[in-house]
Amino acid sequence: MGKRRYVESEEPQSRRDVLTPVDIARHTLLHSCHHIVSMNIRIKKLHSDASLPNYAHGPQEDAGLDLCAIERVVLEPGVAQAVPTGLAIELPPGYEAQVRPRSGLALKHSLTVNFGTIDPGYRGEIRVVMFNLGRATYTVEKGDRIAQLIVARYEAIQWQEGEELGESARGAGGFGSSGR
Repeated sequence: MGKRRYVESEEPQSRRDVLTPVDIARHTLLHSCHHIVSMNIRIKKLHSDASLPNYAHGPQEDAGLDLCAIERVVLEPGVAQAVPTGLAIELPPGYEAQVRPRSGLALKHSLTVNFGTIDPGYRGEIRVVMFNLGRATYTVEKGDRIAQLIVARYEAIQWQEGEELGESARGAGGFGSSGR
């Protein structure tokens, strides 16, 4: 068993080895942070050359799995283009997959992707909508890492319509309400 935390108190020595609820919560948090829960998700290669999404540095270091292009695609400046991955997935109910940009492509090549949601009922090919925000064409080569895939849980929503909403410090302040 690990080290025991002691309660600092004025009580007699016999009571000082009692763990408080705060100590237990702190211990649980410290030890649960290092454990990554994994889940199995069905995936289908629609093309034999498709690459399964993978973590560049492992699940302890990365939240996103890299998605790779299955074919060569030329991205013209200012034009959206769907880049195929050759993959389809089966998400369980209550989960979605988010397609997100890779920061290196954005910074080095002015490329980004449409933040997309893959719903649990979708069984078609994952295609990444890419945008070239630069001034020159950019060629995505077969096998290039083009986006990240994040699988996340979501809650089903039931609206409660009403005449009034609760007060908040922000109120109805929208775009730019927090400053520059």
